[in-house]
Amino acid sequence: MADRRLAPLTALSTLGRRPRPPVLRPVVPPPPPAPQPERLSRLVDNAVYAGGRRIATPSSAEESHDWLTEGFDDRLVWLGLYRPEPAELGEMAEQYDLPELAVEDAIQAHQRPKFERYGDTLFVVLKAARYLDAAEEVEFGELHLFLGRQFAITVRHSESPDLARVRRRLESEPALLAKGSEAVLYAILDAVVDGYSPVVAGLANDIDEIETEVFRGDPGVSRRIYELSQEVLEFQRAAQPLTGILAAITAGFDKYGVDEDLRSYLRDVADHVTQVTERIEAFRLQLRDILTVNATLVAQRQNDEIRELTVASIAQGEEVKKISAWAAILFAPTLVGTVYGMNFDAMPELSWHLGYPFALVLMLGVSLTLYAVFKRRDWI
Repeated sequence: MADRRLAPLTALSTLGRRPRPPVLRPVVPPPPPAPQPERLSRLVDNAVYAGGRRIATPSSAEESHDWLTEGFDDRLVWLGLYRPEPAELGEMAEQYDLPELAVEDAIQAHQRPKFERYGDTLFVVLKAARYLDAAEEVEFGELHLFLGRQFAITVRHSESPDLARVRRRLESEPALLAKGSEAVLYAILDAVVDGYSPVVAGLANDIDEIETEVFRGDPGVSRRIYELSQEVLEFQRAAQPLTGILAAITAGFDKYGVDEDLRSYLRDVADHVTQVTERIEAFRLQLRDILTVNATLVAQRQNDEIRELTVASIAQGEEVKKISAWAAILFAPTLVGTVYGMNFDAMPELSWHLGYPFALVLMLGVSLTLYAVFKRRDWI
């Protein structure tokens, strides 16, 4: 009985599920996948040296590290990076066991020059400087160095210094490059300090021009003095810490067995740094004196202008006094004449025969009296 009641329902459900004729639709191919941006490596140069000579130019930092696992102590890997991505520098940090804090400093940049030792790894921050003739200003760059027994990693955040030239110099002197990562440190320090010489010459020329503008009375010289003072101060912050950095390196000569030739080279760099810092300090004092002289000259010119305005004001006052005095003298007879010139019948002294002469005498007397008073007071 139950099956009979369900039979029609089953038939209806079967009818409802009867297949429909297919609808033909155009087949649209799926869009091609969007091309993923290729990750560009910031590895500018990558070289493996043995005995001071390049023996390989690997394509990656990992491949370079493999050259150090073969047990050759005279090999040196030099990796040159330009504004690397954090992930790229992080991979190198794992491969070469770089200190985490130093890697963070190298990624963030904007560090002051310093020298730190983390076990067998040295971390050095340098500030390079370049004088731009067209803009007459100094451009500063930042450079980070990781130096180990068999590797040197340079992280550059600016166009200067030109490390390609430093690398060519060392490759042309295999005996120097064979001394290891200390030779790379010396060559980079020497390049940075040598780059300071054009900056010193440019600043000296700017100061000479400012002195001429100060005595010429250029109104915009105060702003230029301030801007140049800021550049000299920034230059001092870049160069002065090198004295302490080289002193720290010198103090470790005996402890870490630095080569005798490198010692003399680094002492020569230290002498150049001393000369640069002395010039910078002289520039700072010179600009301070120029600013004082300029303020004195500006105050003197203002006093001269005030004096001229005072003299002109006094002369104008004298003219006003003369005009006022003559106006008062002319006003007295005008007043008398105006009173007696009224057309009224009932006025006193209209019938007096001496009234006209008396009026003239009165006008003259008042005028002479006022003239004498003003003359005595130096108004006329």
